[in-house]
Amino acid sequence: MSNRIKVLMTKPGIDGHWRGAIVVSTALRDAGMEVIFAGNQTPKEIAESALQEDVDVVGMSILSAGYMKLVPETLRLLKEKRVNALVLVGGTIPKEDIQPLKQMGVDEVFTPGTPLDHIVRFVHSRVGKQDGTKNN
Repeated sequence: MSNRIKVLMTKPGIDGHWRGAIVVSTALRDAGMEVIFAGNQTPKEIAESALQEDVDVVGMSILSAGYMKLVPETLRLLKEKRVNALVLVGGTIPKEDIQPLKQMGVDEVFTPGTPLDHIVRFVHSRVGKQDGTKNN
């Protein structure tokens, strides 16, 4: 078993704004994490990829409408498949929607302008890999 944190980075739905996801993926990779950049996927594909790859983190980058449908559906499917992973959402999420997303089961929401080292530190603080366990 690898001691590297394994991250699935994805774009739920048909959102074509990839820059943020690529920048965050690069920062996580540069911090020593294994990043699987899956691109655009449906909630079902995200859950299946997370299960197959046995990831520690599922990162969803969303810069378009629809996140209040895509995220809950993804969370439901992750739970159904018993995927034990930290779930992060990044993108243009209005402040008033952050708490509802967290109440649904999202571990953290990162909005535009979040320093990359903050995201890296958050992941490191929540995922323990020394003994292969997950802290979430």
